[in-house]
Formats: sequence, structure tokens, C-alpha cells
Amino acid sequence: MKIEASWHAFAGFAAFGTFWGVWGACVPRVQERAGIGDGALGFALLFVGAGALPAMLLMGRALDRWGPGVAGAAIVALGGAGVVVAFAAVNLAGLCLGLAVVGASSGAADVGINAIAGRAEGDAGKAVITRAHGVFSGLVVLASLASGAASSLPFVVPFVVAGVGCLAAGVCLWASPGGFVGRREAVAPLGRRRIVPLVLVGVLGALAFASENAHQSWSAVFVDDELRSGGLSAVAPAVFAGTVAVTRFSAGGVGAVRGALLAGAAGAAGGAFVISVASTLAVAAIGLAVAAAGTAVLFPTLLRLVARNVEDDYRGRATSVVTTVSYLGFLAGPVYVGLWADAVGLRGAMVAVAALAVVLFVLAPVLLRLSGFAGGERGAQARAGVFSSASPGRWSGTKR
Repeated sequence: MKIEASWHAFAGFAAFGTFWGVWGACVPRVQERAGIGDGALGFALLFVGAGALPAMLLMGRALDRWGPGVAGAAIVALGGAGVVVAFAAVNLAGLCLGLAVVGASSGAADVGINAIAGRAEGDAGKAVITRAHGVFSGLVVLASLASGAASSLPFVVPFVVAGVGCLAAGVCLWASPGGFVGRREAVAPLGRRRIVPLVLVGVLGALAFASENAHQSWSAVFVDDELRSGGLSAVAPAVFAGTVAVTRFSAGGVGAVRGALLAGAAGAAGGAFVISVASTLAVAAIGLAVAAAGTAVLFPTLLRLVARNVEDDYRGRATSVVTTVSYLGFLAGPVYVGLWADAVGLRGAMVAVAALAVVLFVLAPVLLRLSGFAGGERGAQARAGVFSSASPGRWSGTKR
């Protein structure tokens, strides 16, 4: 029985979300096993980004040359890396090395599954990317809760379960249409004419990710420090992640790119401002829900825009450029909040997060116009010659 290409993408995102849900829940146990303090843990976590960024850049070229099967290999590697970290993180050095491998495999898998989702959306003519991101968010929540409930089991068990899920998803991606093309001819270079528009879209993605990860990383701290919620602080990230998942499933088919970006940025700004003035947990939760609903649509919408206008020969590298630039915002978001919190307190830092969304609201129409993606219609860039190609589609093996 033929499986729709979208289900291959969903499988990849489900495995990706499962891994990061397990990781998020197990960070305290990883820290305890390694015998390190908070400062050392923060240093070790930098190795995730250090491993991810170069892998994200390289993955795009690998996808365009060999097909989406390499994304399956990256997902399998991510599951294996988690198990390695569970065993090897007995000191700071072992943890840093393990997290560099996790970052590299995660970065490669991230680009891979997003490219596959973009291709599936283009082939099916219906929403795939945003809902695939919803699958990721939902599995992060479920895997995190399950890992917390299984805290009495040996430390490695959740990582083994996640690894099995990654293996299954990897096999699924390998078996996807054009899973491994096997061609080794050189791919045509992107060139500045193609890269610059993608970088501009990536800047918008960086602003979106900075806002999203700022809330995900600091919401529990805000609720605990500013509202004195005690044991209820864990409600904050749960509200945020849950709302992101629901929004991505329900808003996956929204076609108005510019409208979605502006509405999302407005929601992100308004929600962050509500959090900054919240005096009770209920008000903070409302602000988090609004901010989550806003940020949830931003990055998937940008990927959908690019996916509509990039041919398969360039899809991997195009996704790689946008995702890599956007990931810089993901890394910077929590640091941005920390710097503002030191200067003006956590409430002032939330105002600064709202300002990020305001900047995104202002820049979105400008950068989309400069990039040539402003119209958002399918094939606009291809017709303009920015991403046109007369060569065979390496993922499908057929002439276009």
C-alpha cells in the first residue's frame, strides 16, 4: 500500500519531537550523572549549537545530491547519540563530546525533515509543514510527560525508547519516494542570487525563533521568581508548548502568508507584554497562550513560503540556509532574555521579548519584498528565474 509522502514527514517530526521531549525531561538527571553545576551545564549546552550549525549547512547539499534518505540516516544517528550521551555523560568532557554529536545529528535531521515536509506539501498541494511542526510540538509534550512519569526507571531507558522511535522513522524516510537516489554528480551552486533572498527570510525566522525559545526557556523562571508560584512553575512551559501544538494543527492550512506572519507577530508581541504585567499565574498563562499561538505560526509559515517557490534540485540547500540563519535566533533567544533580566529584571526582559515581535511585524513586509517572496504565490521565484532549473529532479529521478 502506498503511503502519502506527508506521513513520511510526520514520522520524522514525531521522532524528532520524541527525542527532544525525552531530553528536556532528563536534563536534571544528565546533570546529576555528570556531577556538574549549573554553570558547567550551561557551558556544555553550547556544544549542541556548535555541532548543529555546520551540520545544518552540510545537510542541504547532501539532500540535493543523494535524496531524502540521508535525512533518515540523520534521524537514526540522533537516536543513537542520545543513548551515547546517557552512557558517556559521566563528567563534563564526556557530556560536551556527546552533546556535540547530538547537535550535529539534530541539526542535520532538522534540515532533512523540513525539506521532506516542504517537498510533500508541494507534491500534495495541501498543508504539511505547519502540521508536521505540530506533530513535533505534541510529541515534545507527550515524551516529556512520559519521561517524567518513568523517572523511577534506569536513566537510559527513555533514551533507548526514543532511539527505537528514531530508528523506525529513519527506515520510513529511507523508504519514502526517492529515499536514496544514489546519484553522485555535482550539484549546481546556489550562487548569491539565490542565497540572499533565503538569508532575508532566515532573518525573519531568527526573530521568530528568538521569541519562541525565550518563552520556552524562561517562562518557568518568570512564574517562579515574579509570581512566587512554587511547584506550579512547570505549568508555564506546558501551557506554552501545548498551545503551540494545538495552533499548528488548527492553523496548518492558512494560506495567506503575509497575514499569518503579521497576525503571528502581533500575537507574540501582545502575549509577551501581558506576561510582563501579569500579577497572577492565570494572567501569565493567558499571556503565554497568546504568545504561543502567535509564535507557533511564524517559522512554519516562512518554510511554507520557501517550499512553494523552490524546485527540488535546490530544496535541500534552500531549507538549509533558511533553517541555519533561523537557528541563530533560537540560540540567541534565551541569552537575550538573560541579558535584559540582569539589566532591568525579568518583567523588563519580557517587554524586550515583545519588542522582538514588534521588529518582526515591521520587517516582515519589507524583507519579503526585498527577497522577492512578497507575493507568496506558488512558483513566483521559479518563474522569475531565481530558483529555476532545467536539470532532472534528483529526489524523483524524473524530468520536470
